[in-house]
Amino acid sequence: MDALKHGADTLFILLGAILILAMHAGFAFLELGTVRKKNQVNALVKILVDFAVSTIAYFFIGYSIAYGVNFFSDAETLSARNGFELVKFFFLLTFAAAIPAIISGGIAERARFHPQLVATALLVGFVYPFFEGIVWNHNFGIQAWLKGTFGMEFHDFAGSVVVHAVGGWVALPAVMLLGARRGRYSKNGAMSAHPPSSIPFLALGAWVLAVGWFGFNVMSAQTLDKINGLVALNSLMAMVGGTLTAVLAGKNDPGFAYNGPLAGLVAICAGSDLMHPLGALVTGAIAGGVFVWMFTLTQNKWKIDDVLGVWPLHGLCGAWGGVAAGVFGQQVFGGLGSVSFFAQLLGTLLGIGIAFVSGLIIYGVLKKTVGIRLDPEEEFNGADLSIHKISATAESETRW
Repeated sequence: MDALKHGADTLFILLGAILILAMHAGFAFLELGTVRKKNQVNALVKILVDFAVSTIAYFFIGYSIAYGVNFFSDAETLSARNGFELVKFFFLLTFAAAIPAIISGGIAERARFHPQLVATALLVGFVYPFFEGIVWNHNFGIQAWLKGTFGMEFHDFAGSVVVHAVGGWVALPAVMLLGARRGRYSKNGAMSAHPPSSIPFLALGAWVLAVGWFGFNVMSAQTLDKINGLVALNSLMAMVGGTLTAVLAGKNDPGFAYNGPLAGLVAICAGSDLMHPLGALVTGAIAGGVFVWMFTLTQNKWKIDDVLGVWPLHGLCGAWGGVAAGVFGQQVFGGLGSVSFFAQLLGTLLGIGIAFVSGLIIYGVLKKTVGIRLDPEEEFNGADLSIHKISATAESETRW
C-alpha cells in the first residue's frame, strides 16, 4: 500500500508540474500577442531560455536555500518513494520559473537579452527561494513569530504572494529603471498607442494560462490525500468574477477581457483552500477591477510603460489575494477559518518589500555595469532582428 501511495502521489504532482509547465507557453503567447510584430520572436525565446536558466539556478542553488535539499546523492537514493522528491522539485521549479516569465512581460520590447538572463539566475537562485523558504518551509522563524503574535501563520496555499506578488513587485523597479519604450510618451504629454499585434495569440496565451492554473492551484496540495475540490471550484469562481468585472470596467476591450480571468486566478491562489465559493467570486471580481483601473492609471497617468501590466496583474492582484485570504477565509464570511488578517497583511508586506528592494538592487546594478536596454537603433528595428536576426514573418524580408 505504501508503494501504491507513493506512486499515486508521484503521478499526481507530476501531472501538476506538466500543467504548470504548459502555463509557460501561455506566458509566451500572451506576451507575443501583446507586443508589436517586430518583438514576437523575442517574446517566445525569452520565456523558453528563462525557463532553462531558472532550472539550473533552482536545481543547484535555489531549492537548497528554500528547503535545505540538494540532489548530489546517488540515483538509488534519489529514486526512493518512486522519485517523489524529484518530481516535487520539478513541480516547485515551475512556480519559481514564473518569476522571470512575469517580469518578461513588463520589460518587453526594449530589454537586452543576456543581462535579463543574469537577473533571472539571481532572482530564481537567491531572491525567490529566500522568501519561498520563509513561507513554505518555516525558515528564519518568521512564521512561528506570526503564529505566536496573531495566533496563525501567514497562509499562501498556491502563491498569490510567494509567486505572483513577488514577480510583480520585482518587475516594477525593472520597468522603471528601463524607462518607457521610445515614442510611447512625448514631451507635450501625448501618448502613442501601441496596440496588441495579435488578439488571437493574446487570447490563446490567456486560455493556456487559465487551464494550467488548475494544476497550479489544485495540485498545490502535493499529495492525493490532501486534494480538495473546493480549490478547483474557488479557482473557477474567481476566474469568472475577474472576467466579468474586467469586461465591464474595460468597456469590452479584449485585452482587459482576457487579462480579467488571470487577475482573478492570481488573487485566489492564496486562499483557494479556505474560502467559500462566493467569497472567491468576490475576490476575483475585485481583482479584475483592480487590474483594469490600475493598468489604466499606470499607463495613462503615471507614464509607467509596463507593457503587459504585470505590476497591476501580478503585483497588486497577488497582494490583494494575500490579504483577501485573511478576509474571506474567515468563518464569518463562510470560510474555513484558521487564518489571521494581520498575519496575512504582514506576510504580504514582507513579500512586497523583499521583492521590490531585490529588483531595485539587481536591475540597478545591471543597469550601471552592463546596461539593460537596447540602443535606439536596435529598439527601432525590434528585438527580433536586433537580437535573434530573424523576424516572426520572415517572408517580409525576402524577395521570393
